[in-house]
Amino acid sequence: MIDEEGKSNTEEIHEKSETVGKKEGAMAGKSLNKVQLIGNLGADPELRYTSSGTAVATINLATNERYKPANSDEWQDRTEWHRVVLWGRLAEIAGEYLAKGRQAYIEGRLQTRSWEDRDGNKRYTTEIVAQDLILLSGRGDSAPSGYYPPHPAETYAAPPSPGSPQAAPATPTHTGPPTASSAPAAPPEDDIPF
Repeated sequence: MIDEEGKSNTEEIHEKSETVGKKEGAMAGKSLNKVQLIGNLGADPELRYTSSGTAVATINLATNERYKPANSDEWQDRTEWHRVVLWGRLAEIAGEYLAKGRQAYIEGRLQTRSWEDRDGNKRYTTEIVAQDLILLSGRGDSAPSGYYPPHPAETYAAPPSPGSPQAAPATPTHTGPPTASSAPAAPPEDDIPF
């Protein structure tokens, strides 16, 4: 809604929040929900489509931590599993290029949701909603035959959510792997990745 001075409600709220931020400190009223993971897939992605046709993929990503307990001389490994949900084009890319054992970088946000189980009990799950995906595995790292992964600098970013301050193109940028017609028929002679 626009008032008689030509300001919208969102402009007025933004001005008020800037004033509050200046009065109470630089971080007053701000928060951050960001997750960055590098790990390996525990299984192939589960790709499905909503009734409206939107792609959604679910992956389980394992991250490892190596530590040495204070009372032992031997190193131990600890694996943490993360449930990651990808939407839209990111989901389609995950379904097409990720596989069990492949390494990937995921950036996103934590989200907790609830549902009722068959017995009527309320259940909760916390998962990562991916906003960015980078394929990290090289040739021969559980990759489908004939596929050469993109350079790690080639990313697949999800479009910003509605109302986000970032201006973005209408469709996500895809700078990924070559198409079947442009893919090399055989791997190059050396195995230098650059």
